[in-house]
Amino acid sequence: MNIKSILAKPFAKQVTSRIYKQSKTAVKVQQKLLKKLIAKAENTDFGLDHNFKEIKSYEDFKKEVPIADYEDLKPYIDKVVAGEPNVLWKGKPLYFAKTSGTTSGTKYIPLTKESMPMHIEAARNALLMYIDETKKSEFLGGKVIFLQGSPELTEKNGVKVGRLSGISAHYVPQYLMKNRLPSWETNCIEDWETKVEAVIDETINENMTLIGGIPSWVQMYFERIVARTGKKVGEVFPNFNLLVYGGVNFEPYRNKFESLIGRKVDTIELYPASEGFIAYQDSQVEEGMLLLTNNGMFYEFIPSEEFFNENPTRISLADVKVGVNYVIILNTNAGLWGYNIGDTVRFVSLDPPRIVVTGRIKHFISAFGEHVIGKEVEDAINSQTIGTTISVNEFTVAPQITPEVGLPYHEWFIEFGNKPADLNEFAKKVDESLQEKNSYYYDLIVGKILQPLKITVIEKGGFNSYMKSVGKLGGQNKVPRLANDRKIADELLKFAEL
Repeated sequence: MNIKSILAKPFAKQVTSRIYKQSKTAVKVQQKLLKKLIAKAENTDFGLDHNFKEIKSYEDFKKEVPIADYEDLKPYIDKVVAGEPNVLWKGKPLYFAKTSGTTSGTKYIPLTKESMPMHIEAARNALLMYIDETKKSEFLGGKVIFLQGSPELTEKNGVKVGRLSGISAHYVPQYLMKNRLPSWETNCIEDWETKVEAVIDETINENMTLIGGIPSWVQMYFERIVARTGKKVGEVFPNFNLLVYGGVNFEPYRNKFESLIGRKVDTIELYPASEGFIAYQDSQVEEGMLLLTNNGMFYEFIPSEEFFNENPTRISLADVKVGVNYVIILNTNAGLWGYNIGDTVRFVSLDPPRIVVTGRIKHFISAFGEHVIGKEVEDAINSQTIGTTISVNEFTVAPQITPEVGLPYHEWFIEFGNKPADLNEFAKKVDESLQEKNSYYYDLIVGKILQPLKITVIEKGGFNSYMKSVGKLGGQNKVPRLANDRKIADELLKFAEL
C-alpha cells in the first residue's frame, strides 16, 4: 500500500466525524447559514431591492424573495456578465459556469471565491467518507479518470467562462495530479467521439483504479474498450473497483455496466450542479445521498404537486417529511436567490438528512392527468431488469396522444444491451409496475382512457446517434427520461429497429 493510501484513512476518519457531527444539527446549521448569506449580500443590488436589511427570520425572507428561475434572475445576471460588481453577491464572480438553457439560450451561472472551493471539497469528502466506511483506500495508488468537459476557458468582461467540469479540472489537488488521466491535451478535445478514442489510448495500459463521469458517457468509454480489446473492462483494468457517477439514476445502467466490467464494483453517487454541490452518497449501506447542509447553500422545498399552484407551500429543512416529492430551491453563496434548478428530490432519512433525486419538475408526463415522474419510470423498468440478464443502455418515454389505432398510450423508446426474450411480456410487466407506483396512471388504464405502454426498440448506438444529430454528444448532456411532447420521440423514430 502506498503512502497516500495509508495517510488517507486517519484523515478520512477525522473528516467523516466532523461531517456527521454537523448533520446532527442540520436545521440549526441551515438557519445560521441563511443569516450569514443575507448579511453578506445585504448591500448588493439584489439585497437592496429585496430589503435584506429588514429580514429577521425565514418567514420574512419568504415574503421578500420570490421563487425564481434563470429567466427571472436574468436582469441581474446580465449586469454581472457585463462586469458590474455587487449585483447578486459581494464583488465579482471568479467564473461563469456555462450551461445550455431551453428558453434562455446559453446560461451563465456565477461561481464565487466562496462557492468554488465548496464544489471541490464536497467531491473530496465523498471519497473520504467512502474510505472511512469501507477502509478501502488502495485506489489512491492507481490512476483515476473523470470523463468531463474541456478545461479550456474563455473570458467575458474579466471573468473566466467554461463548463463546470472543465473549471473543476483547474482545482485538482496536487497529490492527485500524478494519478490523474487523461492528459490536458486530450481533455481539451471538443469532439466527444474523438476524445473517447484518445482517452482510451492514454488509459488502456495504465493501472486504472477509479473511473468517474455521467453513466451514458462512461458506458461509451467502456464499450469502446471492449470493442478494441475483446476483453471485459475488469480484465483490462484488474484493479478498477470504484465507479463515481452523477447526473442520472444509475440503476437502469447497472446490469449493462456489470456486463461490460465483468464483475460488480463499488459506486459513489454525486449530486453536483453548476449552482452548487448539493449532496453525495456517504454510505454503501444506507439509501440516498447526504444533503450538504453546511456547503454555502440554504435549501427550500416545495411539494412538487403544489409547485404550479399560485401560492405553493414553501418550507425549510426544519419542516420536510420523509417520502414527499419536493422541488428543491437554492439560496447560495454565489448569489442565487430563491433559485429553482428544476430538480425534484425525496427525503429517505432526516437524521442525517438524506435524499434521492426523483426527476425534473419539467420532465414528467401528464398529458392525461397522470403526472408520472422520472423515479417512477426508472423503478418500473428496474423491476424487470435487476437480477436478470436483460440490460438497458438508454431509454426515454413520451405520450402518444393520437395513435392511428386504439386508445392513447405511453411510448417507451428503449435501447437494449440484452433484449428480453419476450418483449410483449416485458412491456406488460413494466406497465403493471408503473400502475402500482402511480395511482393516477392505474386509474387511466383501468378506466380505458389509456391503453398499456408500447415499446419502440432503438437500434444499438441509436441514442448516441440522436444526441450527435442535435449537437449534444458528450460532456454533461443527457437524454431526459420523460417529456410531455414528442419532440425527442419523433427524432428517435429515425433510429428505431426495423
